[in-house]
Amino acid sequence: MDGRISGSLQEIKPEGLALLLNIAIGLLSAFFLFASSIKIFGWQKKVFEIQLGMFESYGLNRQIMFLVGCGELFGAIAIWFQSSWIGPLGALALLCTSVGAIFCHLVFDTWKQGIPATITGTLAALVLNAGYSKLLDVL
Repeated sequence: MDGRISGSLQEIKPEGLALLLNIAIGLLSAFFLFASSIKIFGWQKKVFEIQLGMFESYGLNRQIMFLVGCGELFGAIAIWFQSSWIGPLGALALLCTSVGAIFCHLVFDTWKQGIPATITGTLAALVLNAGYSKLLDVL
């Protein structure tokens, strides 16, 4: 070893990269299963009311919030199927949801409220990067 420090994902051993990918998938799945269930079913009243208020402040309604929740639910489940094109499509859905959330927070709120969406967007991009070729093969 020559003493260099490098941050390239290509330099991580395959088993380490697989572990990193599984951790990212687990975190994304848990977060978005929770978030989507609140948007779809409204079971956690306090968080639901806060989120609905945010959507309404963005000029969006309950139906759009429900559709976003369905997209999040699809992504949270689909990312587990990394051996097919469905996994990267799920990661793309989560990335798009996160980018939309970042945009809304930056335009209508403060940048600090966009930090969770930035983290989930980064993790979704990592998962998408690992399997995007499978998605491109379908197109």
